[in-house]
Amino acid sequence: MTVDFDLGPAAGRMAGLLEAVPADRLTAPTPCEDYRLGDLIEHIGGLALAFTAAAAKSGLPPGGPEGPSGDASRLDEDWRTLFPARLAALADAWRDPAAWEGVTRAGGVELPGDVAARVALNELVVHGWDVARSSGQPYDCGERELLACLEFVSQFAPGPGREPAPEGLFAAAVDVPADAPLIDRVVGLTGRDPSWRGNHPSRP
Repeated sequence: MTVDFDLGPAAGRMAGLLEAVPADRLTAPTPCEDYRLGDLIEHIGGLALAFTAAAAKSGLPPGGPEGPSGDASRLDEDWRTLFPARLAALADAWRDPAAWEGVTRAGGVELPGDVAARVALNELVVHGWDVARSSGQPYDCGERELLACLEFVSQFAPGPGREPAPEGLFAAAVDVPADAPLIDRVVGLTGRDPSWRGNHPSRP
């Protein structure tokens, strides 16, 4: 099995966003209705561990989150340095062609390795957008990453012959013009409003 794409750019972009989150923004709302920014950040730290383990086809390492991630009260004190290191490990794990082969597990779900890689990329890209919008940071994602994410999320878009997204994966899709920017189309298909700005002065 060949490696279809490198998760390094998406993981590095996410790390930079996390490092720049203002300390006073952790209780800010996010485009994910159930998460405040601190909750989302804790979720990102958990998914980094989960998808690193998925690449290795192993269980979560000791010290990983107990129970579903997404709880700011469980944020490690040194998350600004710990989580970027986890994200770097995630990207490195998926550079091994063996990670893309066979079957693995992520989030309690069994799935092919190459599909797990696409889920991981989509998580990094879409949640990166969430963090950027919630914290008032700019967000610039590569076209190749966005096209891979669009292909992945489009399979769950409403339409003849398409399977609905697994329960809890995405909220109902938001209508976005077909000629909208790629990032808007991706986040719209995951149930996010591309015009969402939160309660801070917006930046590009």
